[in-house]
Amino acid sequence: MKLNNLRQDYQGQLDLSDLHANPFTMFDHWFNDARGAKLLEPNAMVLATVDGQGCPAQRNVLLKHYDNKGFVFFTNLKSSKAQHIQHNAQVSLLFSWLGLERQLIVTGEAIPLSRLKTLGYFLQRPRNSQLGAWVSHQSKVIRSRNVLENKFKQIKTTFTQGQVPLPHFWGGYCVCPRQFEFWQGAESRLHDRFQYKMDHQQQWNIRRLAP
Repeated sequence: MKLNNLRQDYQGQLDLSDLHANPFTMFDHWFNDARGAKLLEPNAMVLATVDGQGCPAQRNVLLKHYDNKGFVFFTNLKSSKAQHIQHNAQVSLLFSWLGLERQLIVTGEAIPLSRLKTLGYFLQRPRNSQLGAWVSHQSKVIRSRNVLENKFKQIKTTFTQGQVPLPHFWGGYCVCPRQFEFWQGAESRLHDRFQYKMDHQQQWNIRRLAP
């Protein structure tokens, strides 16, 4: 199938004067723009990891917290992504806000969160989401969906009273950035790209990149 005519001409623009010196402040600005535009899952980000054989893998995860230290997500610690991170903690995040003709790439190290911080988030989740964390042995092969549904019923019966306990195999990571790239679509495919990179003095240097 030829897709030559499937084409979108972008109309945006991003100048150096539009940027904040702190990339986290810039992220906050763009993230709030995405939320204000009512984009679907504005906190969705593609997490890229590499396995022990050097083979890359990508999947969408949800950003659950961010500050000037980094970007936090949660997962099953037996999942393929967690196993990859255990082998190689260097990861990449991609935020794709195409409704605003924008994307953002973050490169950094995934640092495990403490059990206390993980528990703090887990207790805020809806009860069914807490139960669901107990059900799925993420990334493992299963026979059918019935396996999940039956196990969910069993877990729901097991934890009928009180709080759902935090699974020992469930936790979180903070991706601590060393590089950001802000991308804004522009006319004639002359997109605007700006890279923030941490130097040896722990200062952020900003450079414009060719599209």
